[in-house]
Amino acid sequence: MTRTSFILLAALTVSALGLVTAQHHARKLFAELEREQERSRQLDVEYGQLQLEASTWAMHARIERIARVSLRMRSPEAGRVQIVSSSPAQAPAITTAAK
Repeated sequence: MTRTSFILLAALTVSALGLVTAQHHARKLFAELEREQERSRQLDVEYGQLQLEASTWAMHARIERIARVSLRMRSPEAGRVQIVSSSPAQAPAITTAAK
């Protein structure tokens, strides 16, 4: 009977240690999951800020101002403007706009 008791005690001890190890591992994984979710939230915020910044940099008025001031560009004369139709059903028609 004592031999059986020792075997059961050893099995119980191994089982308890296995349970403690599994719980510790689960807690570590949960903490890592929480860190990664926080990082995901931070990246979402940063992505939103970058989208806002990109839309600011691409504003038509800003690009036009840079073209005029820095690159000394100007609008073409009305006689030099050509309008090209991009309709796939028709052959491209080129017309000259006169103002």
